[in-house]
Parts: sequence; structure tokens; C-alpha cells
Amino acid sequence: MATNGKKTKKKVIIISLIVLVLIAVGLVIFLGSKKDVITPVQVEKVTPRTLTQVVTATGKIQPEVQVKISPEVSGEIVSLPVKEGDRVKKGDLLLKIKPDVYIAQRDQSTAGLLQTKAILTKAELAFRRAKTLVEKNLVSQSDFDQARADYESAQASNAQAAAYVNQAEENLRKTTILSPMDGTVSQLNSELGERVLGTNQFQGTEVMTIADLSRMEARVDVSETDVILVSVGDTARIAIDAFPNRKVNAVVYEIANTARSTGTGTQEEVTNFQVKMRVVDKDMTLRPGMSMTADVETETKQNVLTVPIQSVTTRAAKTETKQPAAEGEQGGAVAANNAKAKTENKPKEIVFVVDNGVVKAMPVKRGISSDQYVEITEGVAEGAQVVSGSYKAINRELEDGMKVRIEEQHKGGPKPSGEQS
Repeated sequence: MATNGKKTKKKVIIISLIVLVLIAVGLVIFLGSKKDVITPVQVEKVTPRTLTQVVTATGKIQPEVQVKISPEVSGEIVSLPVKEGDRVKKGDLLLKIKPDVYIAQRDQSTAGLLQTKAILTKAELAFRRAKTLVEKNLVSQSDFDQARADYESAQASNAQAAAYVNQAEENLRKTTILSPMDGTVSQLNSELGERVLGTNQFQGTEVMTIADLSRMEARVDVSETDVILVSVGDTARIAIDAFPNRKVNAVVYEIANTARSTGTGTQEEVTNFQVKMRVVDKDMTLRPGMSMTADVETETKQNVLTVPIQSVTTRAAKTETKQPAAEGEQGGAVAANNAKAKTENKPKEIVFVVDNGVVKAMPVKRGISSDQYVEITEGVAEGAQVVSGSYKAINRELEDGMKVRIEEQHKGGPKPSGEQS
């Protein structure tokens, strides 16, 4: 019996200890949940800067003026005195198409013209004679009318034959193609002895391209959201893939009015506008088709308040539960309240300002932006500490009134482009 009593007493002690442990764990969890959550953040002061807004786009280097040479008549190339890269002057021979067929056509049409001239001369004499005789009542009116009709028909046939001669001579002249401008043969697609098609009946063979390589331009595709920021006269800095250690200067001189779309009807549909920029630097040998990236400086503002671009985020406005309106106040006021509620619930752009270890959500209005900083036109004062990191904290975790701990920001990063301290 004594043994059973000891066992019972031991059980009670073990159970009591387990209960005490569970109570202690519960207290720890309960008290821990009551502690304030302190979020670590990095901050940066609101600072005046010279800010340059930049639109970046990719494209190709092309000559400002280039002419694609396609013959107007078809035939075999029998002379091709130029090769790709040659410089030519206006009027220089570029190519000659075998003229034999066109010489034959000219000779045939010339012979036809001589024949119609003879018929015209005979018809004219007959008409004059008939005119004299009808005035003397020596021939009938119907004979005179026939003579006049024969003469007018001969005139029409002669004019048609003369037109055939002109056309044949023009086709023969087109077998010799001269350069329309001073420039360089930037592309040569055909060879001596090759048959080419003329543009008078078909699409035509593009034999070569003559370009003025002394006047080069950059052609880029700018998205429809960015093109409204670009204006004629904006300066640009162009990085050409072939010259990785240098940038060239350019000026926007033309912006397309009509968009060009790719991937129409698919999820990858993209709408762009072509922007042309004249290259100012002339001490580089640029070639058509070189790939490039342009940073177009669309606007510059000096001494404006800025924050890191990642500091600006959005939050939905909190709705407040309002007392229902009295029965007599309902009606037209309901619609007004609904419209106001929609406006108040619209997400707002904010920054989080740190003050005595607590963040405050401050609604702001932004201006222009560079790749790393954005202008703040309203909402914060110079010197205020805004949260600049982490991305997760700014966009998800932080709320107005939360406690934070400022961490030291990593230094030594690259200086933001388009901005000066």
C-alpha cells in the first residue's frame, strides 16, 4: 500500500510540472504577441538635385539620305563599274542593262512613224483637194466628209506612232542608270550578268543603295507612353555597340505621327513611334545598320526636391464607416456620396517618412524622374528622412504609425545617371 501511495504522489508531481510548463509557454507566447513589431528599414534624406528625365530606346544607325536603285526596265546587267563601298558622284554610271531589245523596239517604232507620216501626207493632200472641189460643187459633201475623216484618222495614227517612238527611246535611255546623288555604294545586291526586273511592270529588283554617309542619324522605336515626353530639339546621348567606350551626341529632328505595331492581335502586341535623331559628332566612321541605344534627355530641372524612385509607393485609402443619412437627406445626396467615396478610395502615391522611430505615410505628388530619383513637388520637406529600403518593407509591410529601426545603408554604389548633387 505504501508503494502505491508513492507512485500516486510521483504521478501528481509529474502532471503538476507538465501543467506548469504549459502555463509558462502560454504566458511567453501571449506576452510575446503583445510586443510591438519593429521593422528594419533604410532611409535617405529629401535632397535638392538637378534632375534630368531620360527616355531610353534602341534602334539602328542609318544615313539621313539614301536612295535604293532599281531599274525601270528588265534585262541583263552588261556593265557594273561600281562595287560596295565605292564613292560616286551625281551622274556617274552605276549599271547598264543590255539594250538590244530596246534598240529594236525603237527602230521598229521609228519605222512605224515614217509610215504613218507618209499616210498623213497623202491624207492631207486628199483633204485639201476635196475642200477645194466641194467649194466649187465638183464633189459631193459625203466625199468631202470622207476625205476629212481619213485625214483626221491619219493625224491620230501619226501621233500614236510618235508616242511609241518616244516610249521606245525612253526605255532605251533607262537601260543606262546614273547616280542620282553624291554618295557611297552602301549595299550592292546584284552582279554582272544577272537578270533584273524593272519597276514599270513588277516590283523591281533592288540592285544597290547609294547613301550619304557624311550625314548619319539614329532611328529608334519609342513606346506610345514615352513618345509624348519627347520633343523635336531634345538632345540625346547614343551608345553604339561597335564603340563600347564612347557615346556620341545627337538631336531629335523628327517624330513619327503614325504608330507602328508589331504582334498585332497577340498578347505580345507592341505599339511604337519612330524617332529620328541627327548625329552631331562627325569624327566617327559610322556604318548603316549599326545597333545603338539612345538616352533622350527630355527635360532638366535644377534644384528640385528628390527622393529615391523606389521610395514612392501606392496605398489604397482607408474607408470610414459613416452614419446613415436621415430619411429626408437621402435621394440626390446618395449619388454624391458614392462619387466622393470612389474618389477617396482611389490608391494614392505616398512615401514613408521616419520620425522618432515611427513611419508616417505622406501623400505626395511627383514630377519628372531619372532612372534612380524622382522629383517630389508636394508632400514632403527638404531634409525629411524617407524610407528607401527594403523593397518588401516599402511595398508590403509598412503602414502608417508602425515602429521601425533604421539600418545603415550600403554605400559605394554607382552614382545615378542624369543627376547631380
